Amino acid sequence: MSISGLREPETADGTNRRTDKTQIVILGGGFASVEAARYLDRTAAKRSDVEVTLVSAENFTLFTPMLHEVAAGDLEPVHICNPLRKLLRRVTILSGQIKAIDVPARRVTIFYGVGGLSLELPFDHLVLALGSETSYFGIPGLADQALGIKSLGDAVMLRAEVIAMLEIASVEPDPDRRRRMLTFVVAGGGFSGVETVGAINDLARGSLPHYGRVDPREVRVVLIHGGPVILPELGETLGLYAQEKLRKRQVEIKLRTRVVAYADGAVHCDDGEKVPAETLVWAAGISPSPVLKDTPWELRQGKVLVDSTLEVPGFSGVWAVGDCAAIIDPTSNTPYPPTAQHALREGRRAGKNISARLKGERTTPFRYKAPGQLASIGRRTGVARVFGLKFSGVLGWALWRMVYLMKLPRLEKKLQVGLQWLLDVVFERDIGQYVTLRDIETLNRVLEATKRRNLGG
Repeated sequence: MSISGLREPETADGTNRRTDKTQIVILGGGFASVEAARYLDRTAAKRSDVEVTLVSAENFTLFTPMLHEVAAGDLEPVHICNPLRKLLRRVTILSGQIKAIDVPARRVTIFYGVGGLSLELPFDHLVLALGSETSYFGIPGLADQALGIKSLGDAVMLRAEVIAMLEIASVEPDPDRRRRMLTFVVAGGGFSGVETVGAINDLARGSLPHYGRVDPREVRVVLIHGGPVILPELGETLGLYAQEKLRKRQVEIKLRTRVVAYADGAVHCDDGEKVPAETLVWAAGISPSPVLKDTPWELRQGKVLVDSTLEVPGFSGVWAVGDCAAIIDPTSNTPYPPTAQHALREGRRAGKNISARLKGERTTPFRYKAPGQLASIGRRTGVARVFGLKFSGVLGWALWRMVYLMKLPRLEKKLQVGLQWLLDVVFERDIGQYVTLRDIETLNRVLEATKRRNLGG
């Protein structure tokens, strides 16, 4: 097998030989891929004739439901990250990006390192769990200037951005510039957007006692949503409750409104209003991985269409799960939603079906009905619908924390988060700005220098 930068071990006659082991390659580092790998780690990976490899852009898995708590400063980044090498004992971990998937040759090409070194991986079974990416829908200014809330870096940068704006505004003499700095806009009224706007509001307003030169009346937090009510997944009643609570906490909510541009320091809306703001968080759209566009299987709205067992029709040994897969619910005849609880169970089912295939057993269709959904909308307030019952207020918030604490992988992390939440009752949040523009510039210089060295420049 010819690869750039690395070669497979050679035999005595100088030829490359593919291992005789059955190769299972899992692409992605999110809920679905890691859950599939964890199942195989306990089962198929124990066999001497099977090798399982997980390819992830990071060497850790991120518990995304708690991202907004990192943005608010309620949790530290390390609290919601689990090193893959601690979760998986027998699975080989490779940190890299997917460059290409050659289905006829049954191999995946990845690139790794700053210089873009490449490596080819053969596979007998391939699990596609590439997740999704933020979609800006071609709206001018978003890709270059808006912040996201999808990765750990997004959450860290958002927290740093809010603190930075308070710092700058505390010395800015021009009232118009100061108000623009103190305006924070979140676009998207789903779970991610609502939880993020609650986090920003808590962080900004909770920090004001330490910024005596900032007039609290100048702080403006705005949520923009294209629908008639926020949190449509939870139903109108809980959505209206969330709106009322957020408004009481001075969050402005613009409904039936869409962002059409972000330019000249202002968020342009389709109703004609321009909201001057230095900070725009985009939480209004995702799209499947672009790697899938160059593959031969059938796509539905950019997602890989699979059969009831999560295998790609016509491509034996290729499976797809999570946000990048179109998995049809046989009850509603519509795709399952791209939620963490679905992804976990899809990944586990894929792992079980691969193990069954290796043992010559029948595979099992995927079936799942979610018991409910939950959302945190700010300090000590939440909304939830579980088994048809509705919860709100402190009870909804406590239920949110209890459920997600239970789902957080590894006892060590559960204890860290639980202890941090207990300390949060006694102590106020840290408002140090530990990531600055100087840090980013320094990092960019180091990365460029490393890239030049790897490329021989």
